[in-house]
Amino acid sequence: MNNSEGEAAIPVCEAPNSEPGRPRISAPPDAWDCHAHIFGPPEQYAFVPGRSYTPPEASIQNYQRMLGALGPGRAVIVQPSVYGTDNRCTYDAVAASGGRWRGVAVVDARTNMHELRRLHDAGFRGVRFNLLFKGGLAMEILEQVARLIAPLGWHVQLLLDGRDLVELAPRLRALPVPFVVDHMGHMPAKLAPAHPGFATLLALVREGNCWVKLSGPYRISARPYPYEDVAPIAKALVEASPEHMVWGSDWPHPSFQGAMPVDATLLDLLGEWVPEPLTRQRILTTNPAKLYDFAS
Repeated sequence: MNNSEGEAAIPVCEAPNSEPGRPRISAPPDAWDCHAHIFGPPEQYAFVPGRSYTPPEASIQNYQRMLGALGPGRAVIVQPSVYGTDNRCTYDAVAASGGRWRGVAVVDARTNMHELRRLHDAGFRGVRFNLLFKGGLAMEILEQVARLIAPLGWHVQLLLDGRDLVELAPRLRALPVPFVVDHMGHMPAKLAPAHPGFATLLALVREGNCWVKLSGPYRISARPYPYEDVAPIAKALVEASPEHMVWGSDWPHPSFQGAMPVDATLLDLLGEWVPEPLTRQRILTTNPAKLYDFAS
């Protein structure tokens, strides 16, 4: 894919591995992949200018193939920053699932209730604030958006640098909706265990209104797979509040510059972080069904 004139400085992402592999641990059909993105043909779904990256096409069919190899039958498609508030690609992916997938949108404070109801009926249950990549929402409207979505029972999802949680925690505690923190707080693994931001994240999950995605270990690790420096972070989060943990593949791993992970090995990591089968089952099934309002 070539960038158009004026976008030459925007990096083009590597495609995910064509072979997802086969995991060693078992994921039942009612298991969830709670973090994935779909990138459609650019001539159909335009990217926002000034974005942080240009993704490769990552189709519904290829994602379904990956899920089929790993086992989960349910998924959460998260609106990526490259589409801004144009949720069409994510909407079309969720709609194509026949009710098996959920969606997380990007909307702003001007979005009306009619549009929110349309998204809700399609399967959307949250709004994402992406503070790390261009195209995401600004934190200035966090409270406005939270009030807007509260009547629908939605949550706020946050991609942020966990080192900022000390400053942000009072605002997050005051929100009228639950909030979900992406990628275990997304701070360097070598810093997290002793950092006040990680201590704040542990406190937030214990308080009950905060959820965490056990996802993206390769984004915060300084080591190759199996990312040993991330294990203490994941284990501490699970110990703090196993009922507020969910797992995600982060497929197709956009804007990652290292060795592209093999998807099955990411699910296997959950087996290492959470060796107790019932707790792992809860993280894969019960917790996401509750968070994403999936009754059956």
